[in-house]
Amino acid sequence: MSDKTVIDGEGLILGRLSSMIAKRLLSGERIELVNSEKIVVSGARKMLIDREKEFLNVGGFTRGPIHYRQPHRIVRKTIRGMLPHRKAHGREAFRRLKVYIGVPDEYEAVEKETFEKIQASRLSKRYLTIGEIAENIGWKK
Repeated sequence: MSDKTVIDGEGLILGRLSSMIAKRLLSGERIELVNSEKIVVSGARKMLIDREKEFLNVGGFTRGPIHYRQPHRIVRKTIRGMLPHRKAHGREAFRRLKVYIGVPDEYEAVEKETFEKIQASRLSKRYLTIGEIAENIGWKK
């Protein structure tokens, strides 16, 4: 099953989307995720931003861990956390993933898959997009 799937991340919940993508990557599928800055995380704005800023203070300047501020990198690292990335099959699965900010020109006309069950509109509480979080922790568009 090596066919390529394009998934539109707009309005989808980060954790649920990441677990679905991780499972599909492990089964051998190639996945291209577009609109990564429009993926949402549930919770109060101040709490989410404070948690991310606190996380940036962990680690050292030269040796890591490395903390990303770009939305596509944040999403990639979340998906990596759901893969056995220290084992060979997990590394291979992670290489089959591509994450983009916005929609690249070659995917404009391609039919994109989305998931109705994990839409943010189904949430009863507040949420924030990855793009908004990234801007608040130092990402410059």
